[in-house]
Parts: sequence; structure tokens; C-alpha cells
Amino acid sequence: MSAPSFAPRVLGVAVPTPLRRLFDYRPCPSGPSGGWRPGLRVRVPLGRREVIGIIVECRDTSDFEFSALKPVSACLDSDPLPADWLWLCHFTARYYQHPLGDTLHQALPVLLRQGRPLEARTRERWRVTAAGRDAETSRLGRARRQAELLELLRQHPRGVIGSVISAQGFGRAQLKGLADKGLAECREEPLTASAAPSGGGLLAEPALVLNREQAGALAALHQELDRFHACLLQGVTGSGKTEVYLQLIEAVIARGRQALVLVPEIGLTPQTLARFRRRFRVPVVALHSGLTEAERLDAWEAARAGRAPIVIGTRSAVFTPLARPGVIVVDEEHDNSFKQQDGLRYHARDLAIVRAQRDDIPVVLGSATPSLESLVQARSGHYRHLFLTRRASHHAPARLELVDLRGRPTQGGLIPPCIEAIGNTLDAGSQVLVFINRRGFAPTLACHACGWLAECRHCDARMTLHRQPPRLICHHCERQSRLPEACPDCASADLRPLGTGTERSEEALSALFPKVPVHRIDRDSTRRKDALEQMFAEVHRGEPCLLIGTQMLAKGHHLPHVTLVVVVNADAGLYASDFRALEHSAQLLTQVAGRAGRAERPGRVMVQTLHPDDPHLRLLAESGYDALAEMLLEERRLAALPPYRRMALIRFESPQEAEATALAGSAATALRAWLGQRSLDVNCLGPAPAPMERRQNRYHVQLMLSAARRSSLHEASAFLADWLERSREARRVRWSIDIDPQTLS
Repeated sequence: MSAPSFAPRVLGVAVPTPLRRLFDYRPCPSGPSGGWRPGLRVRVPLGRREVIGIIVECRDTSDFEFSALKPVSACLDSDPLPADWLWLCHFTARYYQHPLGDTLHQALPVLLRQGRPLEARTRERWRVTAAGRDAETSRLGRARRQAELLELLRQHPRGVIGSVISAQGFGRAQLKGLADKGLAECREEPLTASAAPSGGGLLAEPALVLNREQAGALAALHQELDRFHACLLQGVTGSGKTEVYLQLIEAVIARGRQALVLVPEIGLTPQTLARFRRRFRVPVVALHSGLTEAERLDAWEAARAGRAPIVIGTRSAVFTPLARPGVIVVDEEHDNSFKQQDGLRYHARDLAIVRAQRDDIPVVLGSATPSLESLVQARSGHYRHLFLTRRASHHAPARLELVDLRGRPTQGGLIPPCIEAIGNTLDAGSQVLVFINRRGFAPTLACHACGWLAECRHCDARMTLHRQPPRLICHHCERQSRLPEACPDCASADLRPLGTGTERSEEALSALFPKVPVHRIDRDSTRRKDALEQMFAEVHRGEPCLLIGTQMLAKGHHLPHVTLVVVVNADAGLYASDFRALEHSAQLLTQVAGRAGRAERPGRVMVQTLHPDDPHLRLLAESGYDALAEMLLEERRLAALPPYRRMALIRFESPQEAEATALAGSAATALRAWLGQRSLDVNCLGPAPAPMERRQNRYHVQLMLSAARRSSLHEASAFLADWLERSREARRVRWSIDIDPQTLS
């Protein structure tokens, strides 16, 4: 991507469109001072509007008449975007069969997409000068406020930022007066990641003492700091994986390099951020959807400029440029949140590995329940496999106790033995986590007279009953409706909630244990900014309480006072049509069980189920996740499913079922004819309706491709993408390609 040695006549620009091609433009007369180069952002006309694009090619020729090319409206940058960022975007577009222009657009911070200059926001920092340190306050005469301000600045040798000075009641007049007398000076500094370590070394608090397993894992990671290698750090919940990350990153920063840490959920970011900021004196920045767009751009620019040695973020942070990359850590690498499920369907974990290989740095994948893909890579020797088998609390991880739900009365989804265990735990002064992976009051509303169920008019799904406020909501299209006063089919007023959600369990447990605080943690209760942090602050005080929540509670949270976990219904995800359902359910159960007994008291996990004799569930309960993973891998191998074969899904959706089905059928016919002329080991299955055929009033049909080799799968996917772009039928049907899908829905 170096600058061309000639003044190009044509600029190949990637713009955010669904088209998989570049658009040719003529350079405008007022070009950048450094010349036209790939990586510069430009404003260009596209149809009747102007858009922000990125130069990808500088050349002398075009397939179109030079006179027909429109000129670039303006160049927005003097220097190109970072080379490592451009390389990663090119790879992502190529691997995931996505248009390059849209890939570049999605990987940029929103303000850069809108044309904002790539520069740090700054703030004023006022310092006392050498003359000001020695000056007698009497020299200021009757300027009493200037004397008070001078004394404030003397107390802070590193200076005081302008907003703090204003908060103390001082104004521009006093600042200007001191500056005019040579007693104070002002310097502009970046708003984000501007503070440097102020003595005392790299650490703000000492590192913890490692046990033998942690020390061995850290020593193994230290051996590979100067080159690429992928390491799977498999540690039981509570085994201290984060402390290993912290001490590894300490060594990386000591070498003057940067660390990128990926976490699966925004809820984990504040917790992880706080722990890193307590440990290190260096700036630590965050990148996640909870920030304002200006804050995201500030953090992105600080990482690009190298001012932020540590960057912590969710899935999209994998695209953050680093000036001096040193290590990438992917925590909870198995988590499905790392896979983008719409638009640019990338997997952040896989891109982190590719990026680390390109930068020749180590990448660490941490999990108590590794994905089957990572386990296969570790067992084949492509990843180094390190283990942490002991908890820091010295208690063994709690085993799952399967509790038979059949024929037993329930209150809020809980049967009497579990309610009794909850009461005993609270009486002992501990906390209880009740896990139910369904938000709302009940999965649906039913008529007890005729059997009518509240179903969504736009999706093949039932409406979820919510009580706060009273509403029926479809969790697939977000359509809402008021509660009916009577059954629309038979006019009966006997409408009853069917099943249990988090709101119903909260209501029941609040009635059963009225003197104990009940905290419901799900997407509805944590919409308000900082709501999740405030709830966890109360929980961490250690007083007896009940936590009720969805999978938000299962991911990496340290809850030292929880000694009992009750899973309301373990069967919800075990018998789904997706072949990954059992893997994901086992990971979720193991993770939520890991919240119990993480401190000085041992934990207990009670799992309610209608299928206590299911062989997979029993194997998980008796022998743990590793044994179940071994069985699942053998089943996948025999069935020729991932991770033993590569897979892609081509999805078609349209308001007209016939249109989606016809286009999918034509695409399948064209692909099979193309495959018949080549010796590629690619299977094409379908077309078939998606597991949820109608969603948001659109019909969904899909083709499934599988291949033994990744290259063959990509060749077939590229053919389909090209065929669909040239097809007139495809202009009326929305279609997408999902490489390495994590769900079939």
C-alpha cells in the first residue's frame, strides 16, 4: 500500500454499497500534500448523494472513458489510515465474502464514516512556570483570585486541566492574568489516554502471587512473546485466568508494546476495565457500544497513535489499529457474542488469530469451556494447550445436581426442594443465583378455554408476556401489543401466562423471601446506563440476596458470595434443531455453575430438568464439560460437521415466499452445474426453509455448503456471490453469505 511513484489519473475507491467492486474517480485538483495514496478517505459523488469512501487503488487506466469519470469532491486526510487496519479489512472482506466498501465502512468509527477529521480531541492543562514556583504572592497585589489560582497550580506539579479549574470557580480572566505575567502556561493535550505514569513503576498495585499452574502457564507464554503463536488457556471457572492475562500484559507493556483484550459482552467491559485500571498506571481505553461516538473515536485514535498501551473492547474492537502491537487476548473465546450475526458476519476470535499471525505476536484464547473448533486446533498441535485445573479458592468446582421436574408443583418455575435450598442458603448469610434464560414474565399468553396462544403476526414465533410494563412483545421483531381483555378466538376471559420468565421468577421469589433483596438482571432491567454496575455494586457488598437473570449473569462475572446456583430449566436449549445447540447449552450450564463457590465457601448447583436421564446431560453432570466435548467431537466427526468440515450458509429473504424459494433454487442449480465441471469436494444442501421461516414479515430460505477444505468452500461461495450479483432475480430478494456460521437460524 505504498504511495505510487506517479500522479495517478484514476482512483479506485471503495464506497459503502452492497456491490463487490471499486468505483473509479478522477483526482480533484486540490489533492493531499503527500500525494494520492491508498488508505486516504475521500468524499465522492454516488448517484444523487455524496458518500465517504476510501482509496484502494491508484492507477493510470480505467475500464471506462476517462471523460466519463466524476472527480473526487474532497480528500479528508493528509495521511492514510493505518496499514494494519487496511490489511485486516481486506482480509475480512475476502474471507467472509463481503463487499470491501461496506467492510471498510463497518470497521471505521461512526464519526470517521461521517467525515470527521482523524485527530484527537484536546483539552487544556495549565501548569505553573519556573517563575511562578518562585514568585511571591505579594507580587500579585490586589489580584486575590489570581493568587489563589497560582497556589492551586503549585499544589499540582503535573498541572490542572481546564475543566477542573472552572469547577473551582476560576475563569479565563485569572488564567490570562497569570499567563501574561509569565507565572502559568497552558498546553494542549489529547483528551483520551493523555496521562503518563507518574513514578512508582508500571503497576499501581502489586501483582497477586500465582499458584503452580498459573506460574507454569505464564512461563510458557513468556517464552513466545517475540513471535506469533496461538495458545488455548483452558481454566476452570475461578482458576485465575485473568491474573495470568494481567501479568502477561505487564511484560508486554514493559517492552513498550500494546495489548488488545477482547471480551464477549458489554456487561463484562466495566468489570474488566476497572481491574486493569487498578493494576496499571498506564492509560487503559475501552471500545464498546455503550460509549458515545466521540468517546469511541477518541479511544480508537489513542490506540492508533500508541498513547493507549491497553485496549479493552467487545467484538468490533478487533478492528482497532495498534501502533505497536504486542499481544491479543480473547477472553471467553467460546462465546457466541464474538460472531456478528448480520451484515458483515465476521468472527472476532478468528480475526484476532489472523491479525496476530500477520503482526507476528502471540494470541491467547481463554475459556473454561473451549469451543470445539479451538479444541480440535489444540489437539492437532496448531494451538498450544495450557490448563488451569484448580480454583484460586481451593474449592473444587461445584458439580451439577440434576433435579427431576416431572410431576412436581412449581412456584415461579421452582420446585419445593430448590426453594428449600434457597431458603437455607440465604439463612446461612450467602447469596443465591437463579438462572433462567428467558426474559419477560412468561414465554407466551394462552387461553385456558380453547388453547389459543399469543403469536406474532410478523414471525413464526410466540409473543412474550411482559409485566413491567404490561405488554406482549416479540423478541424477534420487537413488535409490541397491549394485553387482550379476552381471547380473540373464543372470547373467554380466562387468559393465563404459560411458562416462566425472569419477571415471573422475580415476583415469586420476592413473595417467598420478602425480607431479602431480589436483583433481576436481564436486558430489560439493565437498559439504563450504569444500571448493571449499580446492581453488581450492591451484590458485591456481600449481604444475602437473590440474583435472577439470563445468560448475562453466566459470562465471567466474579460473584464471591454466591454459594448456590439454581437453573430453572436446563432443557430449553438442549433439543433445538441447530447441531450446535448441545455444545452451546453445555457451555452455558458450565459457565453459570461456575458462579457458585468462588470464595471461601464451597458451591452447589441444582439443575431442574424434565429429562434427568438424557445421556448428554448426565455425562455433563457426572464427568464435566471435557467428557461431553469428547463425545460431541466424535459425533461431529461421524456426521461430517464442523469442526471437521467447513460450512457456509447462503440466506435468502423476501416478503414473497415464492421469490425467495425460486432464487435459492436457481442459485443451487447454477452452483451444482458449476461444481459438476470441477473436482471440488463441496456439498450443496437445499434450498430449505430456515428454522424460523417467517421473521419480520419476510420469508427466509437457505442453502448450506460444506467442504473438507476451506479453499474449496471459498471458491464455491465466490462463484455464488458473483452469480447472484449478476442475477436479475436477486435484485428483488435480499441475500447474504455467512462463512463459518455459528447458528442455522
